[in-house]
Amino acid sequence: MTASTTSLFHPVQMGRASEDVALQIESAILSEALKPGDKLPSERELQQQFGTGRGVVREAIQSLKQKGLIEIRKGQKGGAVVRQVDVHNISESLALFLKQSHVKADKVAEFRETVDHSLVLLAISRGTKEQKQQLNDKVAELAALAKDDEPDLARLGELDRALNLLIATMSGNPIFEWVMHAIQQGFSSHDYALYQATDYRRLTVENWQQTVNHIIAAEPFKAQATISHHYRLLQQCIDAQVSSEL
Repeated sequence: MTASTTSLFHPVQMGRASEDVALQIESAILSEALKPGDKLPSERELQQQFGTGRGVVREAIQSLKQKGLIEIRKGQKGGAVVRQVDVHNISESLALFLKQSHVKADKVAEFRETVDHSLVLLAISRGTKEQKQQLNDKVAELAALAKDDEPDLARLGELDRALNLLIATMSGNPIFEWVMHAIQQGFSSHDYALYQATDYRRLTVENWQQTVNHIIAAEPFKAQATISHHYRLLQQCIDAQVSSEL
């Protein structure tokens, strides 16, 4: 328990007690009165501060754990500890939500194309020389691997994902990066389909090379045009797969 936690909380009223407890602790975390690594008071101390029972406190702690705001550590020095919320936590939760929502592939593609149009503009204007070199290196590796008679499809998928995430990072906007991480976790399999068929694999790699060249050469309209072409290829590939399954 930190010295300041004794004055952070006040008794709750019956009815929505566990929600009130959780909101007070969450507010203390978000205001940085409680910081990552800080240990919450014991259950007994929280009961006394909030004027409520053990069940209410445990329900509130579980709610905060599910949100990723705290973690429960075991052992003599264990207990509820404030977590550092990072991009992985946020993206993972959003990815799970997207999967459970059963969003159709064409809706995802439409959203991604719109986002990617903005991302390439920001990548062109904000990306560093080193980041653009990384982009060029990764697309060169992608092209070299795709030439194999039986390429490593898992590695191709990883490189495709890495290129998308790098462009998001180059935007200099963490929100784009979080959303791209979530989309890649939730729907990257749609892009992987492009690498399974030889013809689409060749066209996809050529499209990536053109997009990267346009970003490096600071040609925004051409970069946006190749982005749109990528999603036309993706839709054609998905349609072809659906037709073959009928």
